[in-house]
Amino acid sequence: MNERIVVGAALYDGGRLLAARRSAPPELAGGWELPGGKVEPGERSEDALVRELREELGVEAEPTGRVPGEWPLPGGYVLRVWTARLVSGEPRPLEDHDELRWLAPDQVWSVDWLAADVPAVEAALALPYAAH
Repeated sequence: MNERIVVGAALYDGGRLLAARRSAPPELAGGWELPGGKVEPGERSEDALVRELREELGVEAEPTGRVPGEWPLPGGYVLRVWTARLVSGEPRPLEDHDELRWLAPDQVWSVDWLAADVPAVEAALALPYAAH
């Protein structure tokens, strides 16, 4: 099985969802997404999520559950999302992002989400609050 998977984190802290604004590549710059990245060959998706959040945001996070569904991305990739909680650190944009925002429930749609992330965010928000 040679799947090309990108993992994303619906990272919550105090009921707020973290959104990350892309700075690269140019065709995605300025769009907002759930932080995450590509799963490396032989890597478990949950492990990739933890690694990517460490690399991109400088935080330790713990996946808490899989968001049902998967969404196609350009280049033959598929996006899979997990809810996650912040374990330690304060998120800061280290790679491929130039801004982060913690969004309260009434602010989630105040940013311009990348088209591929919109259904993933909707699915994450549809989970019971206890799942966050």
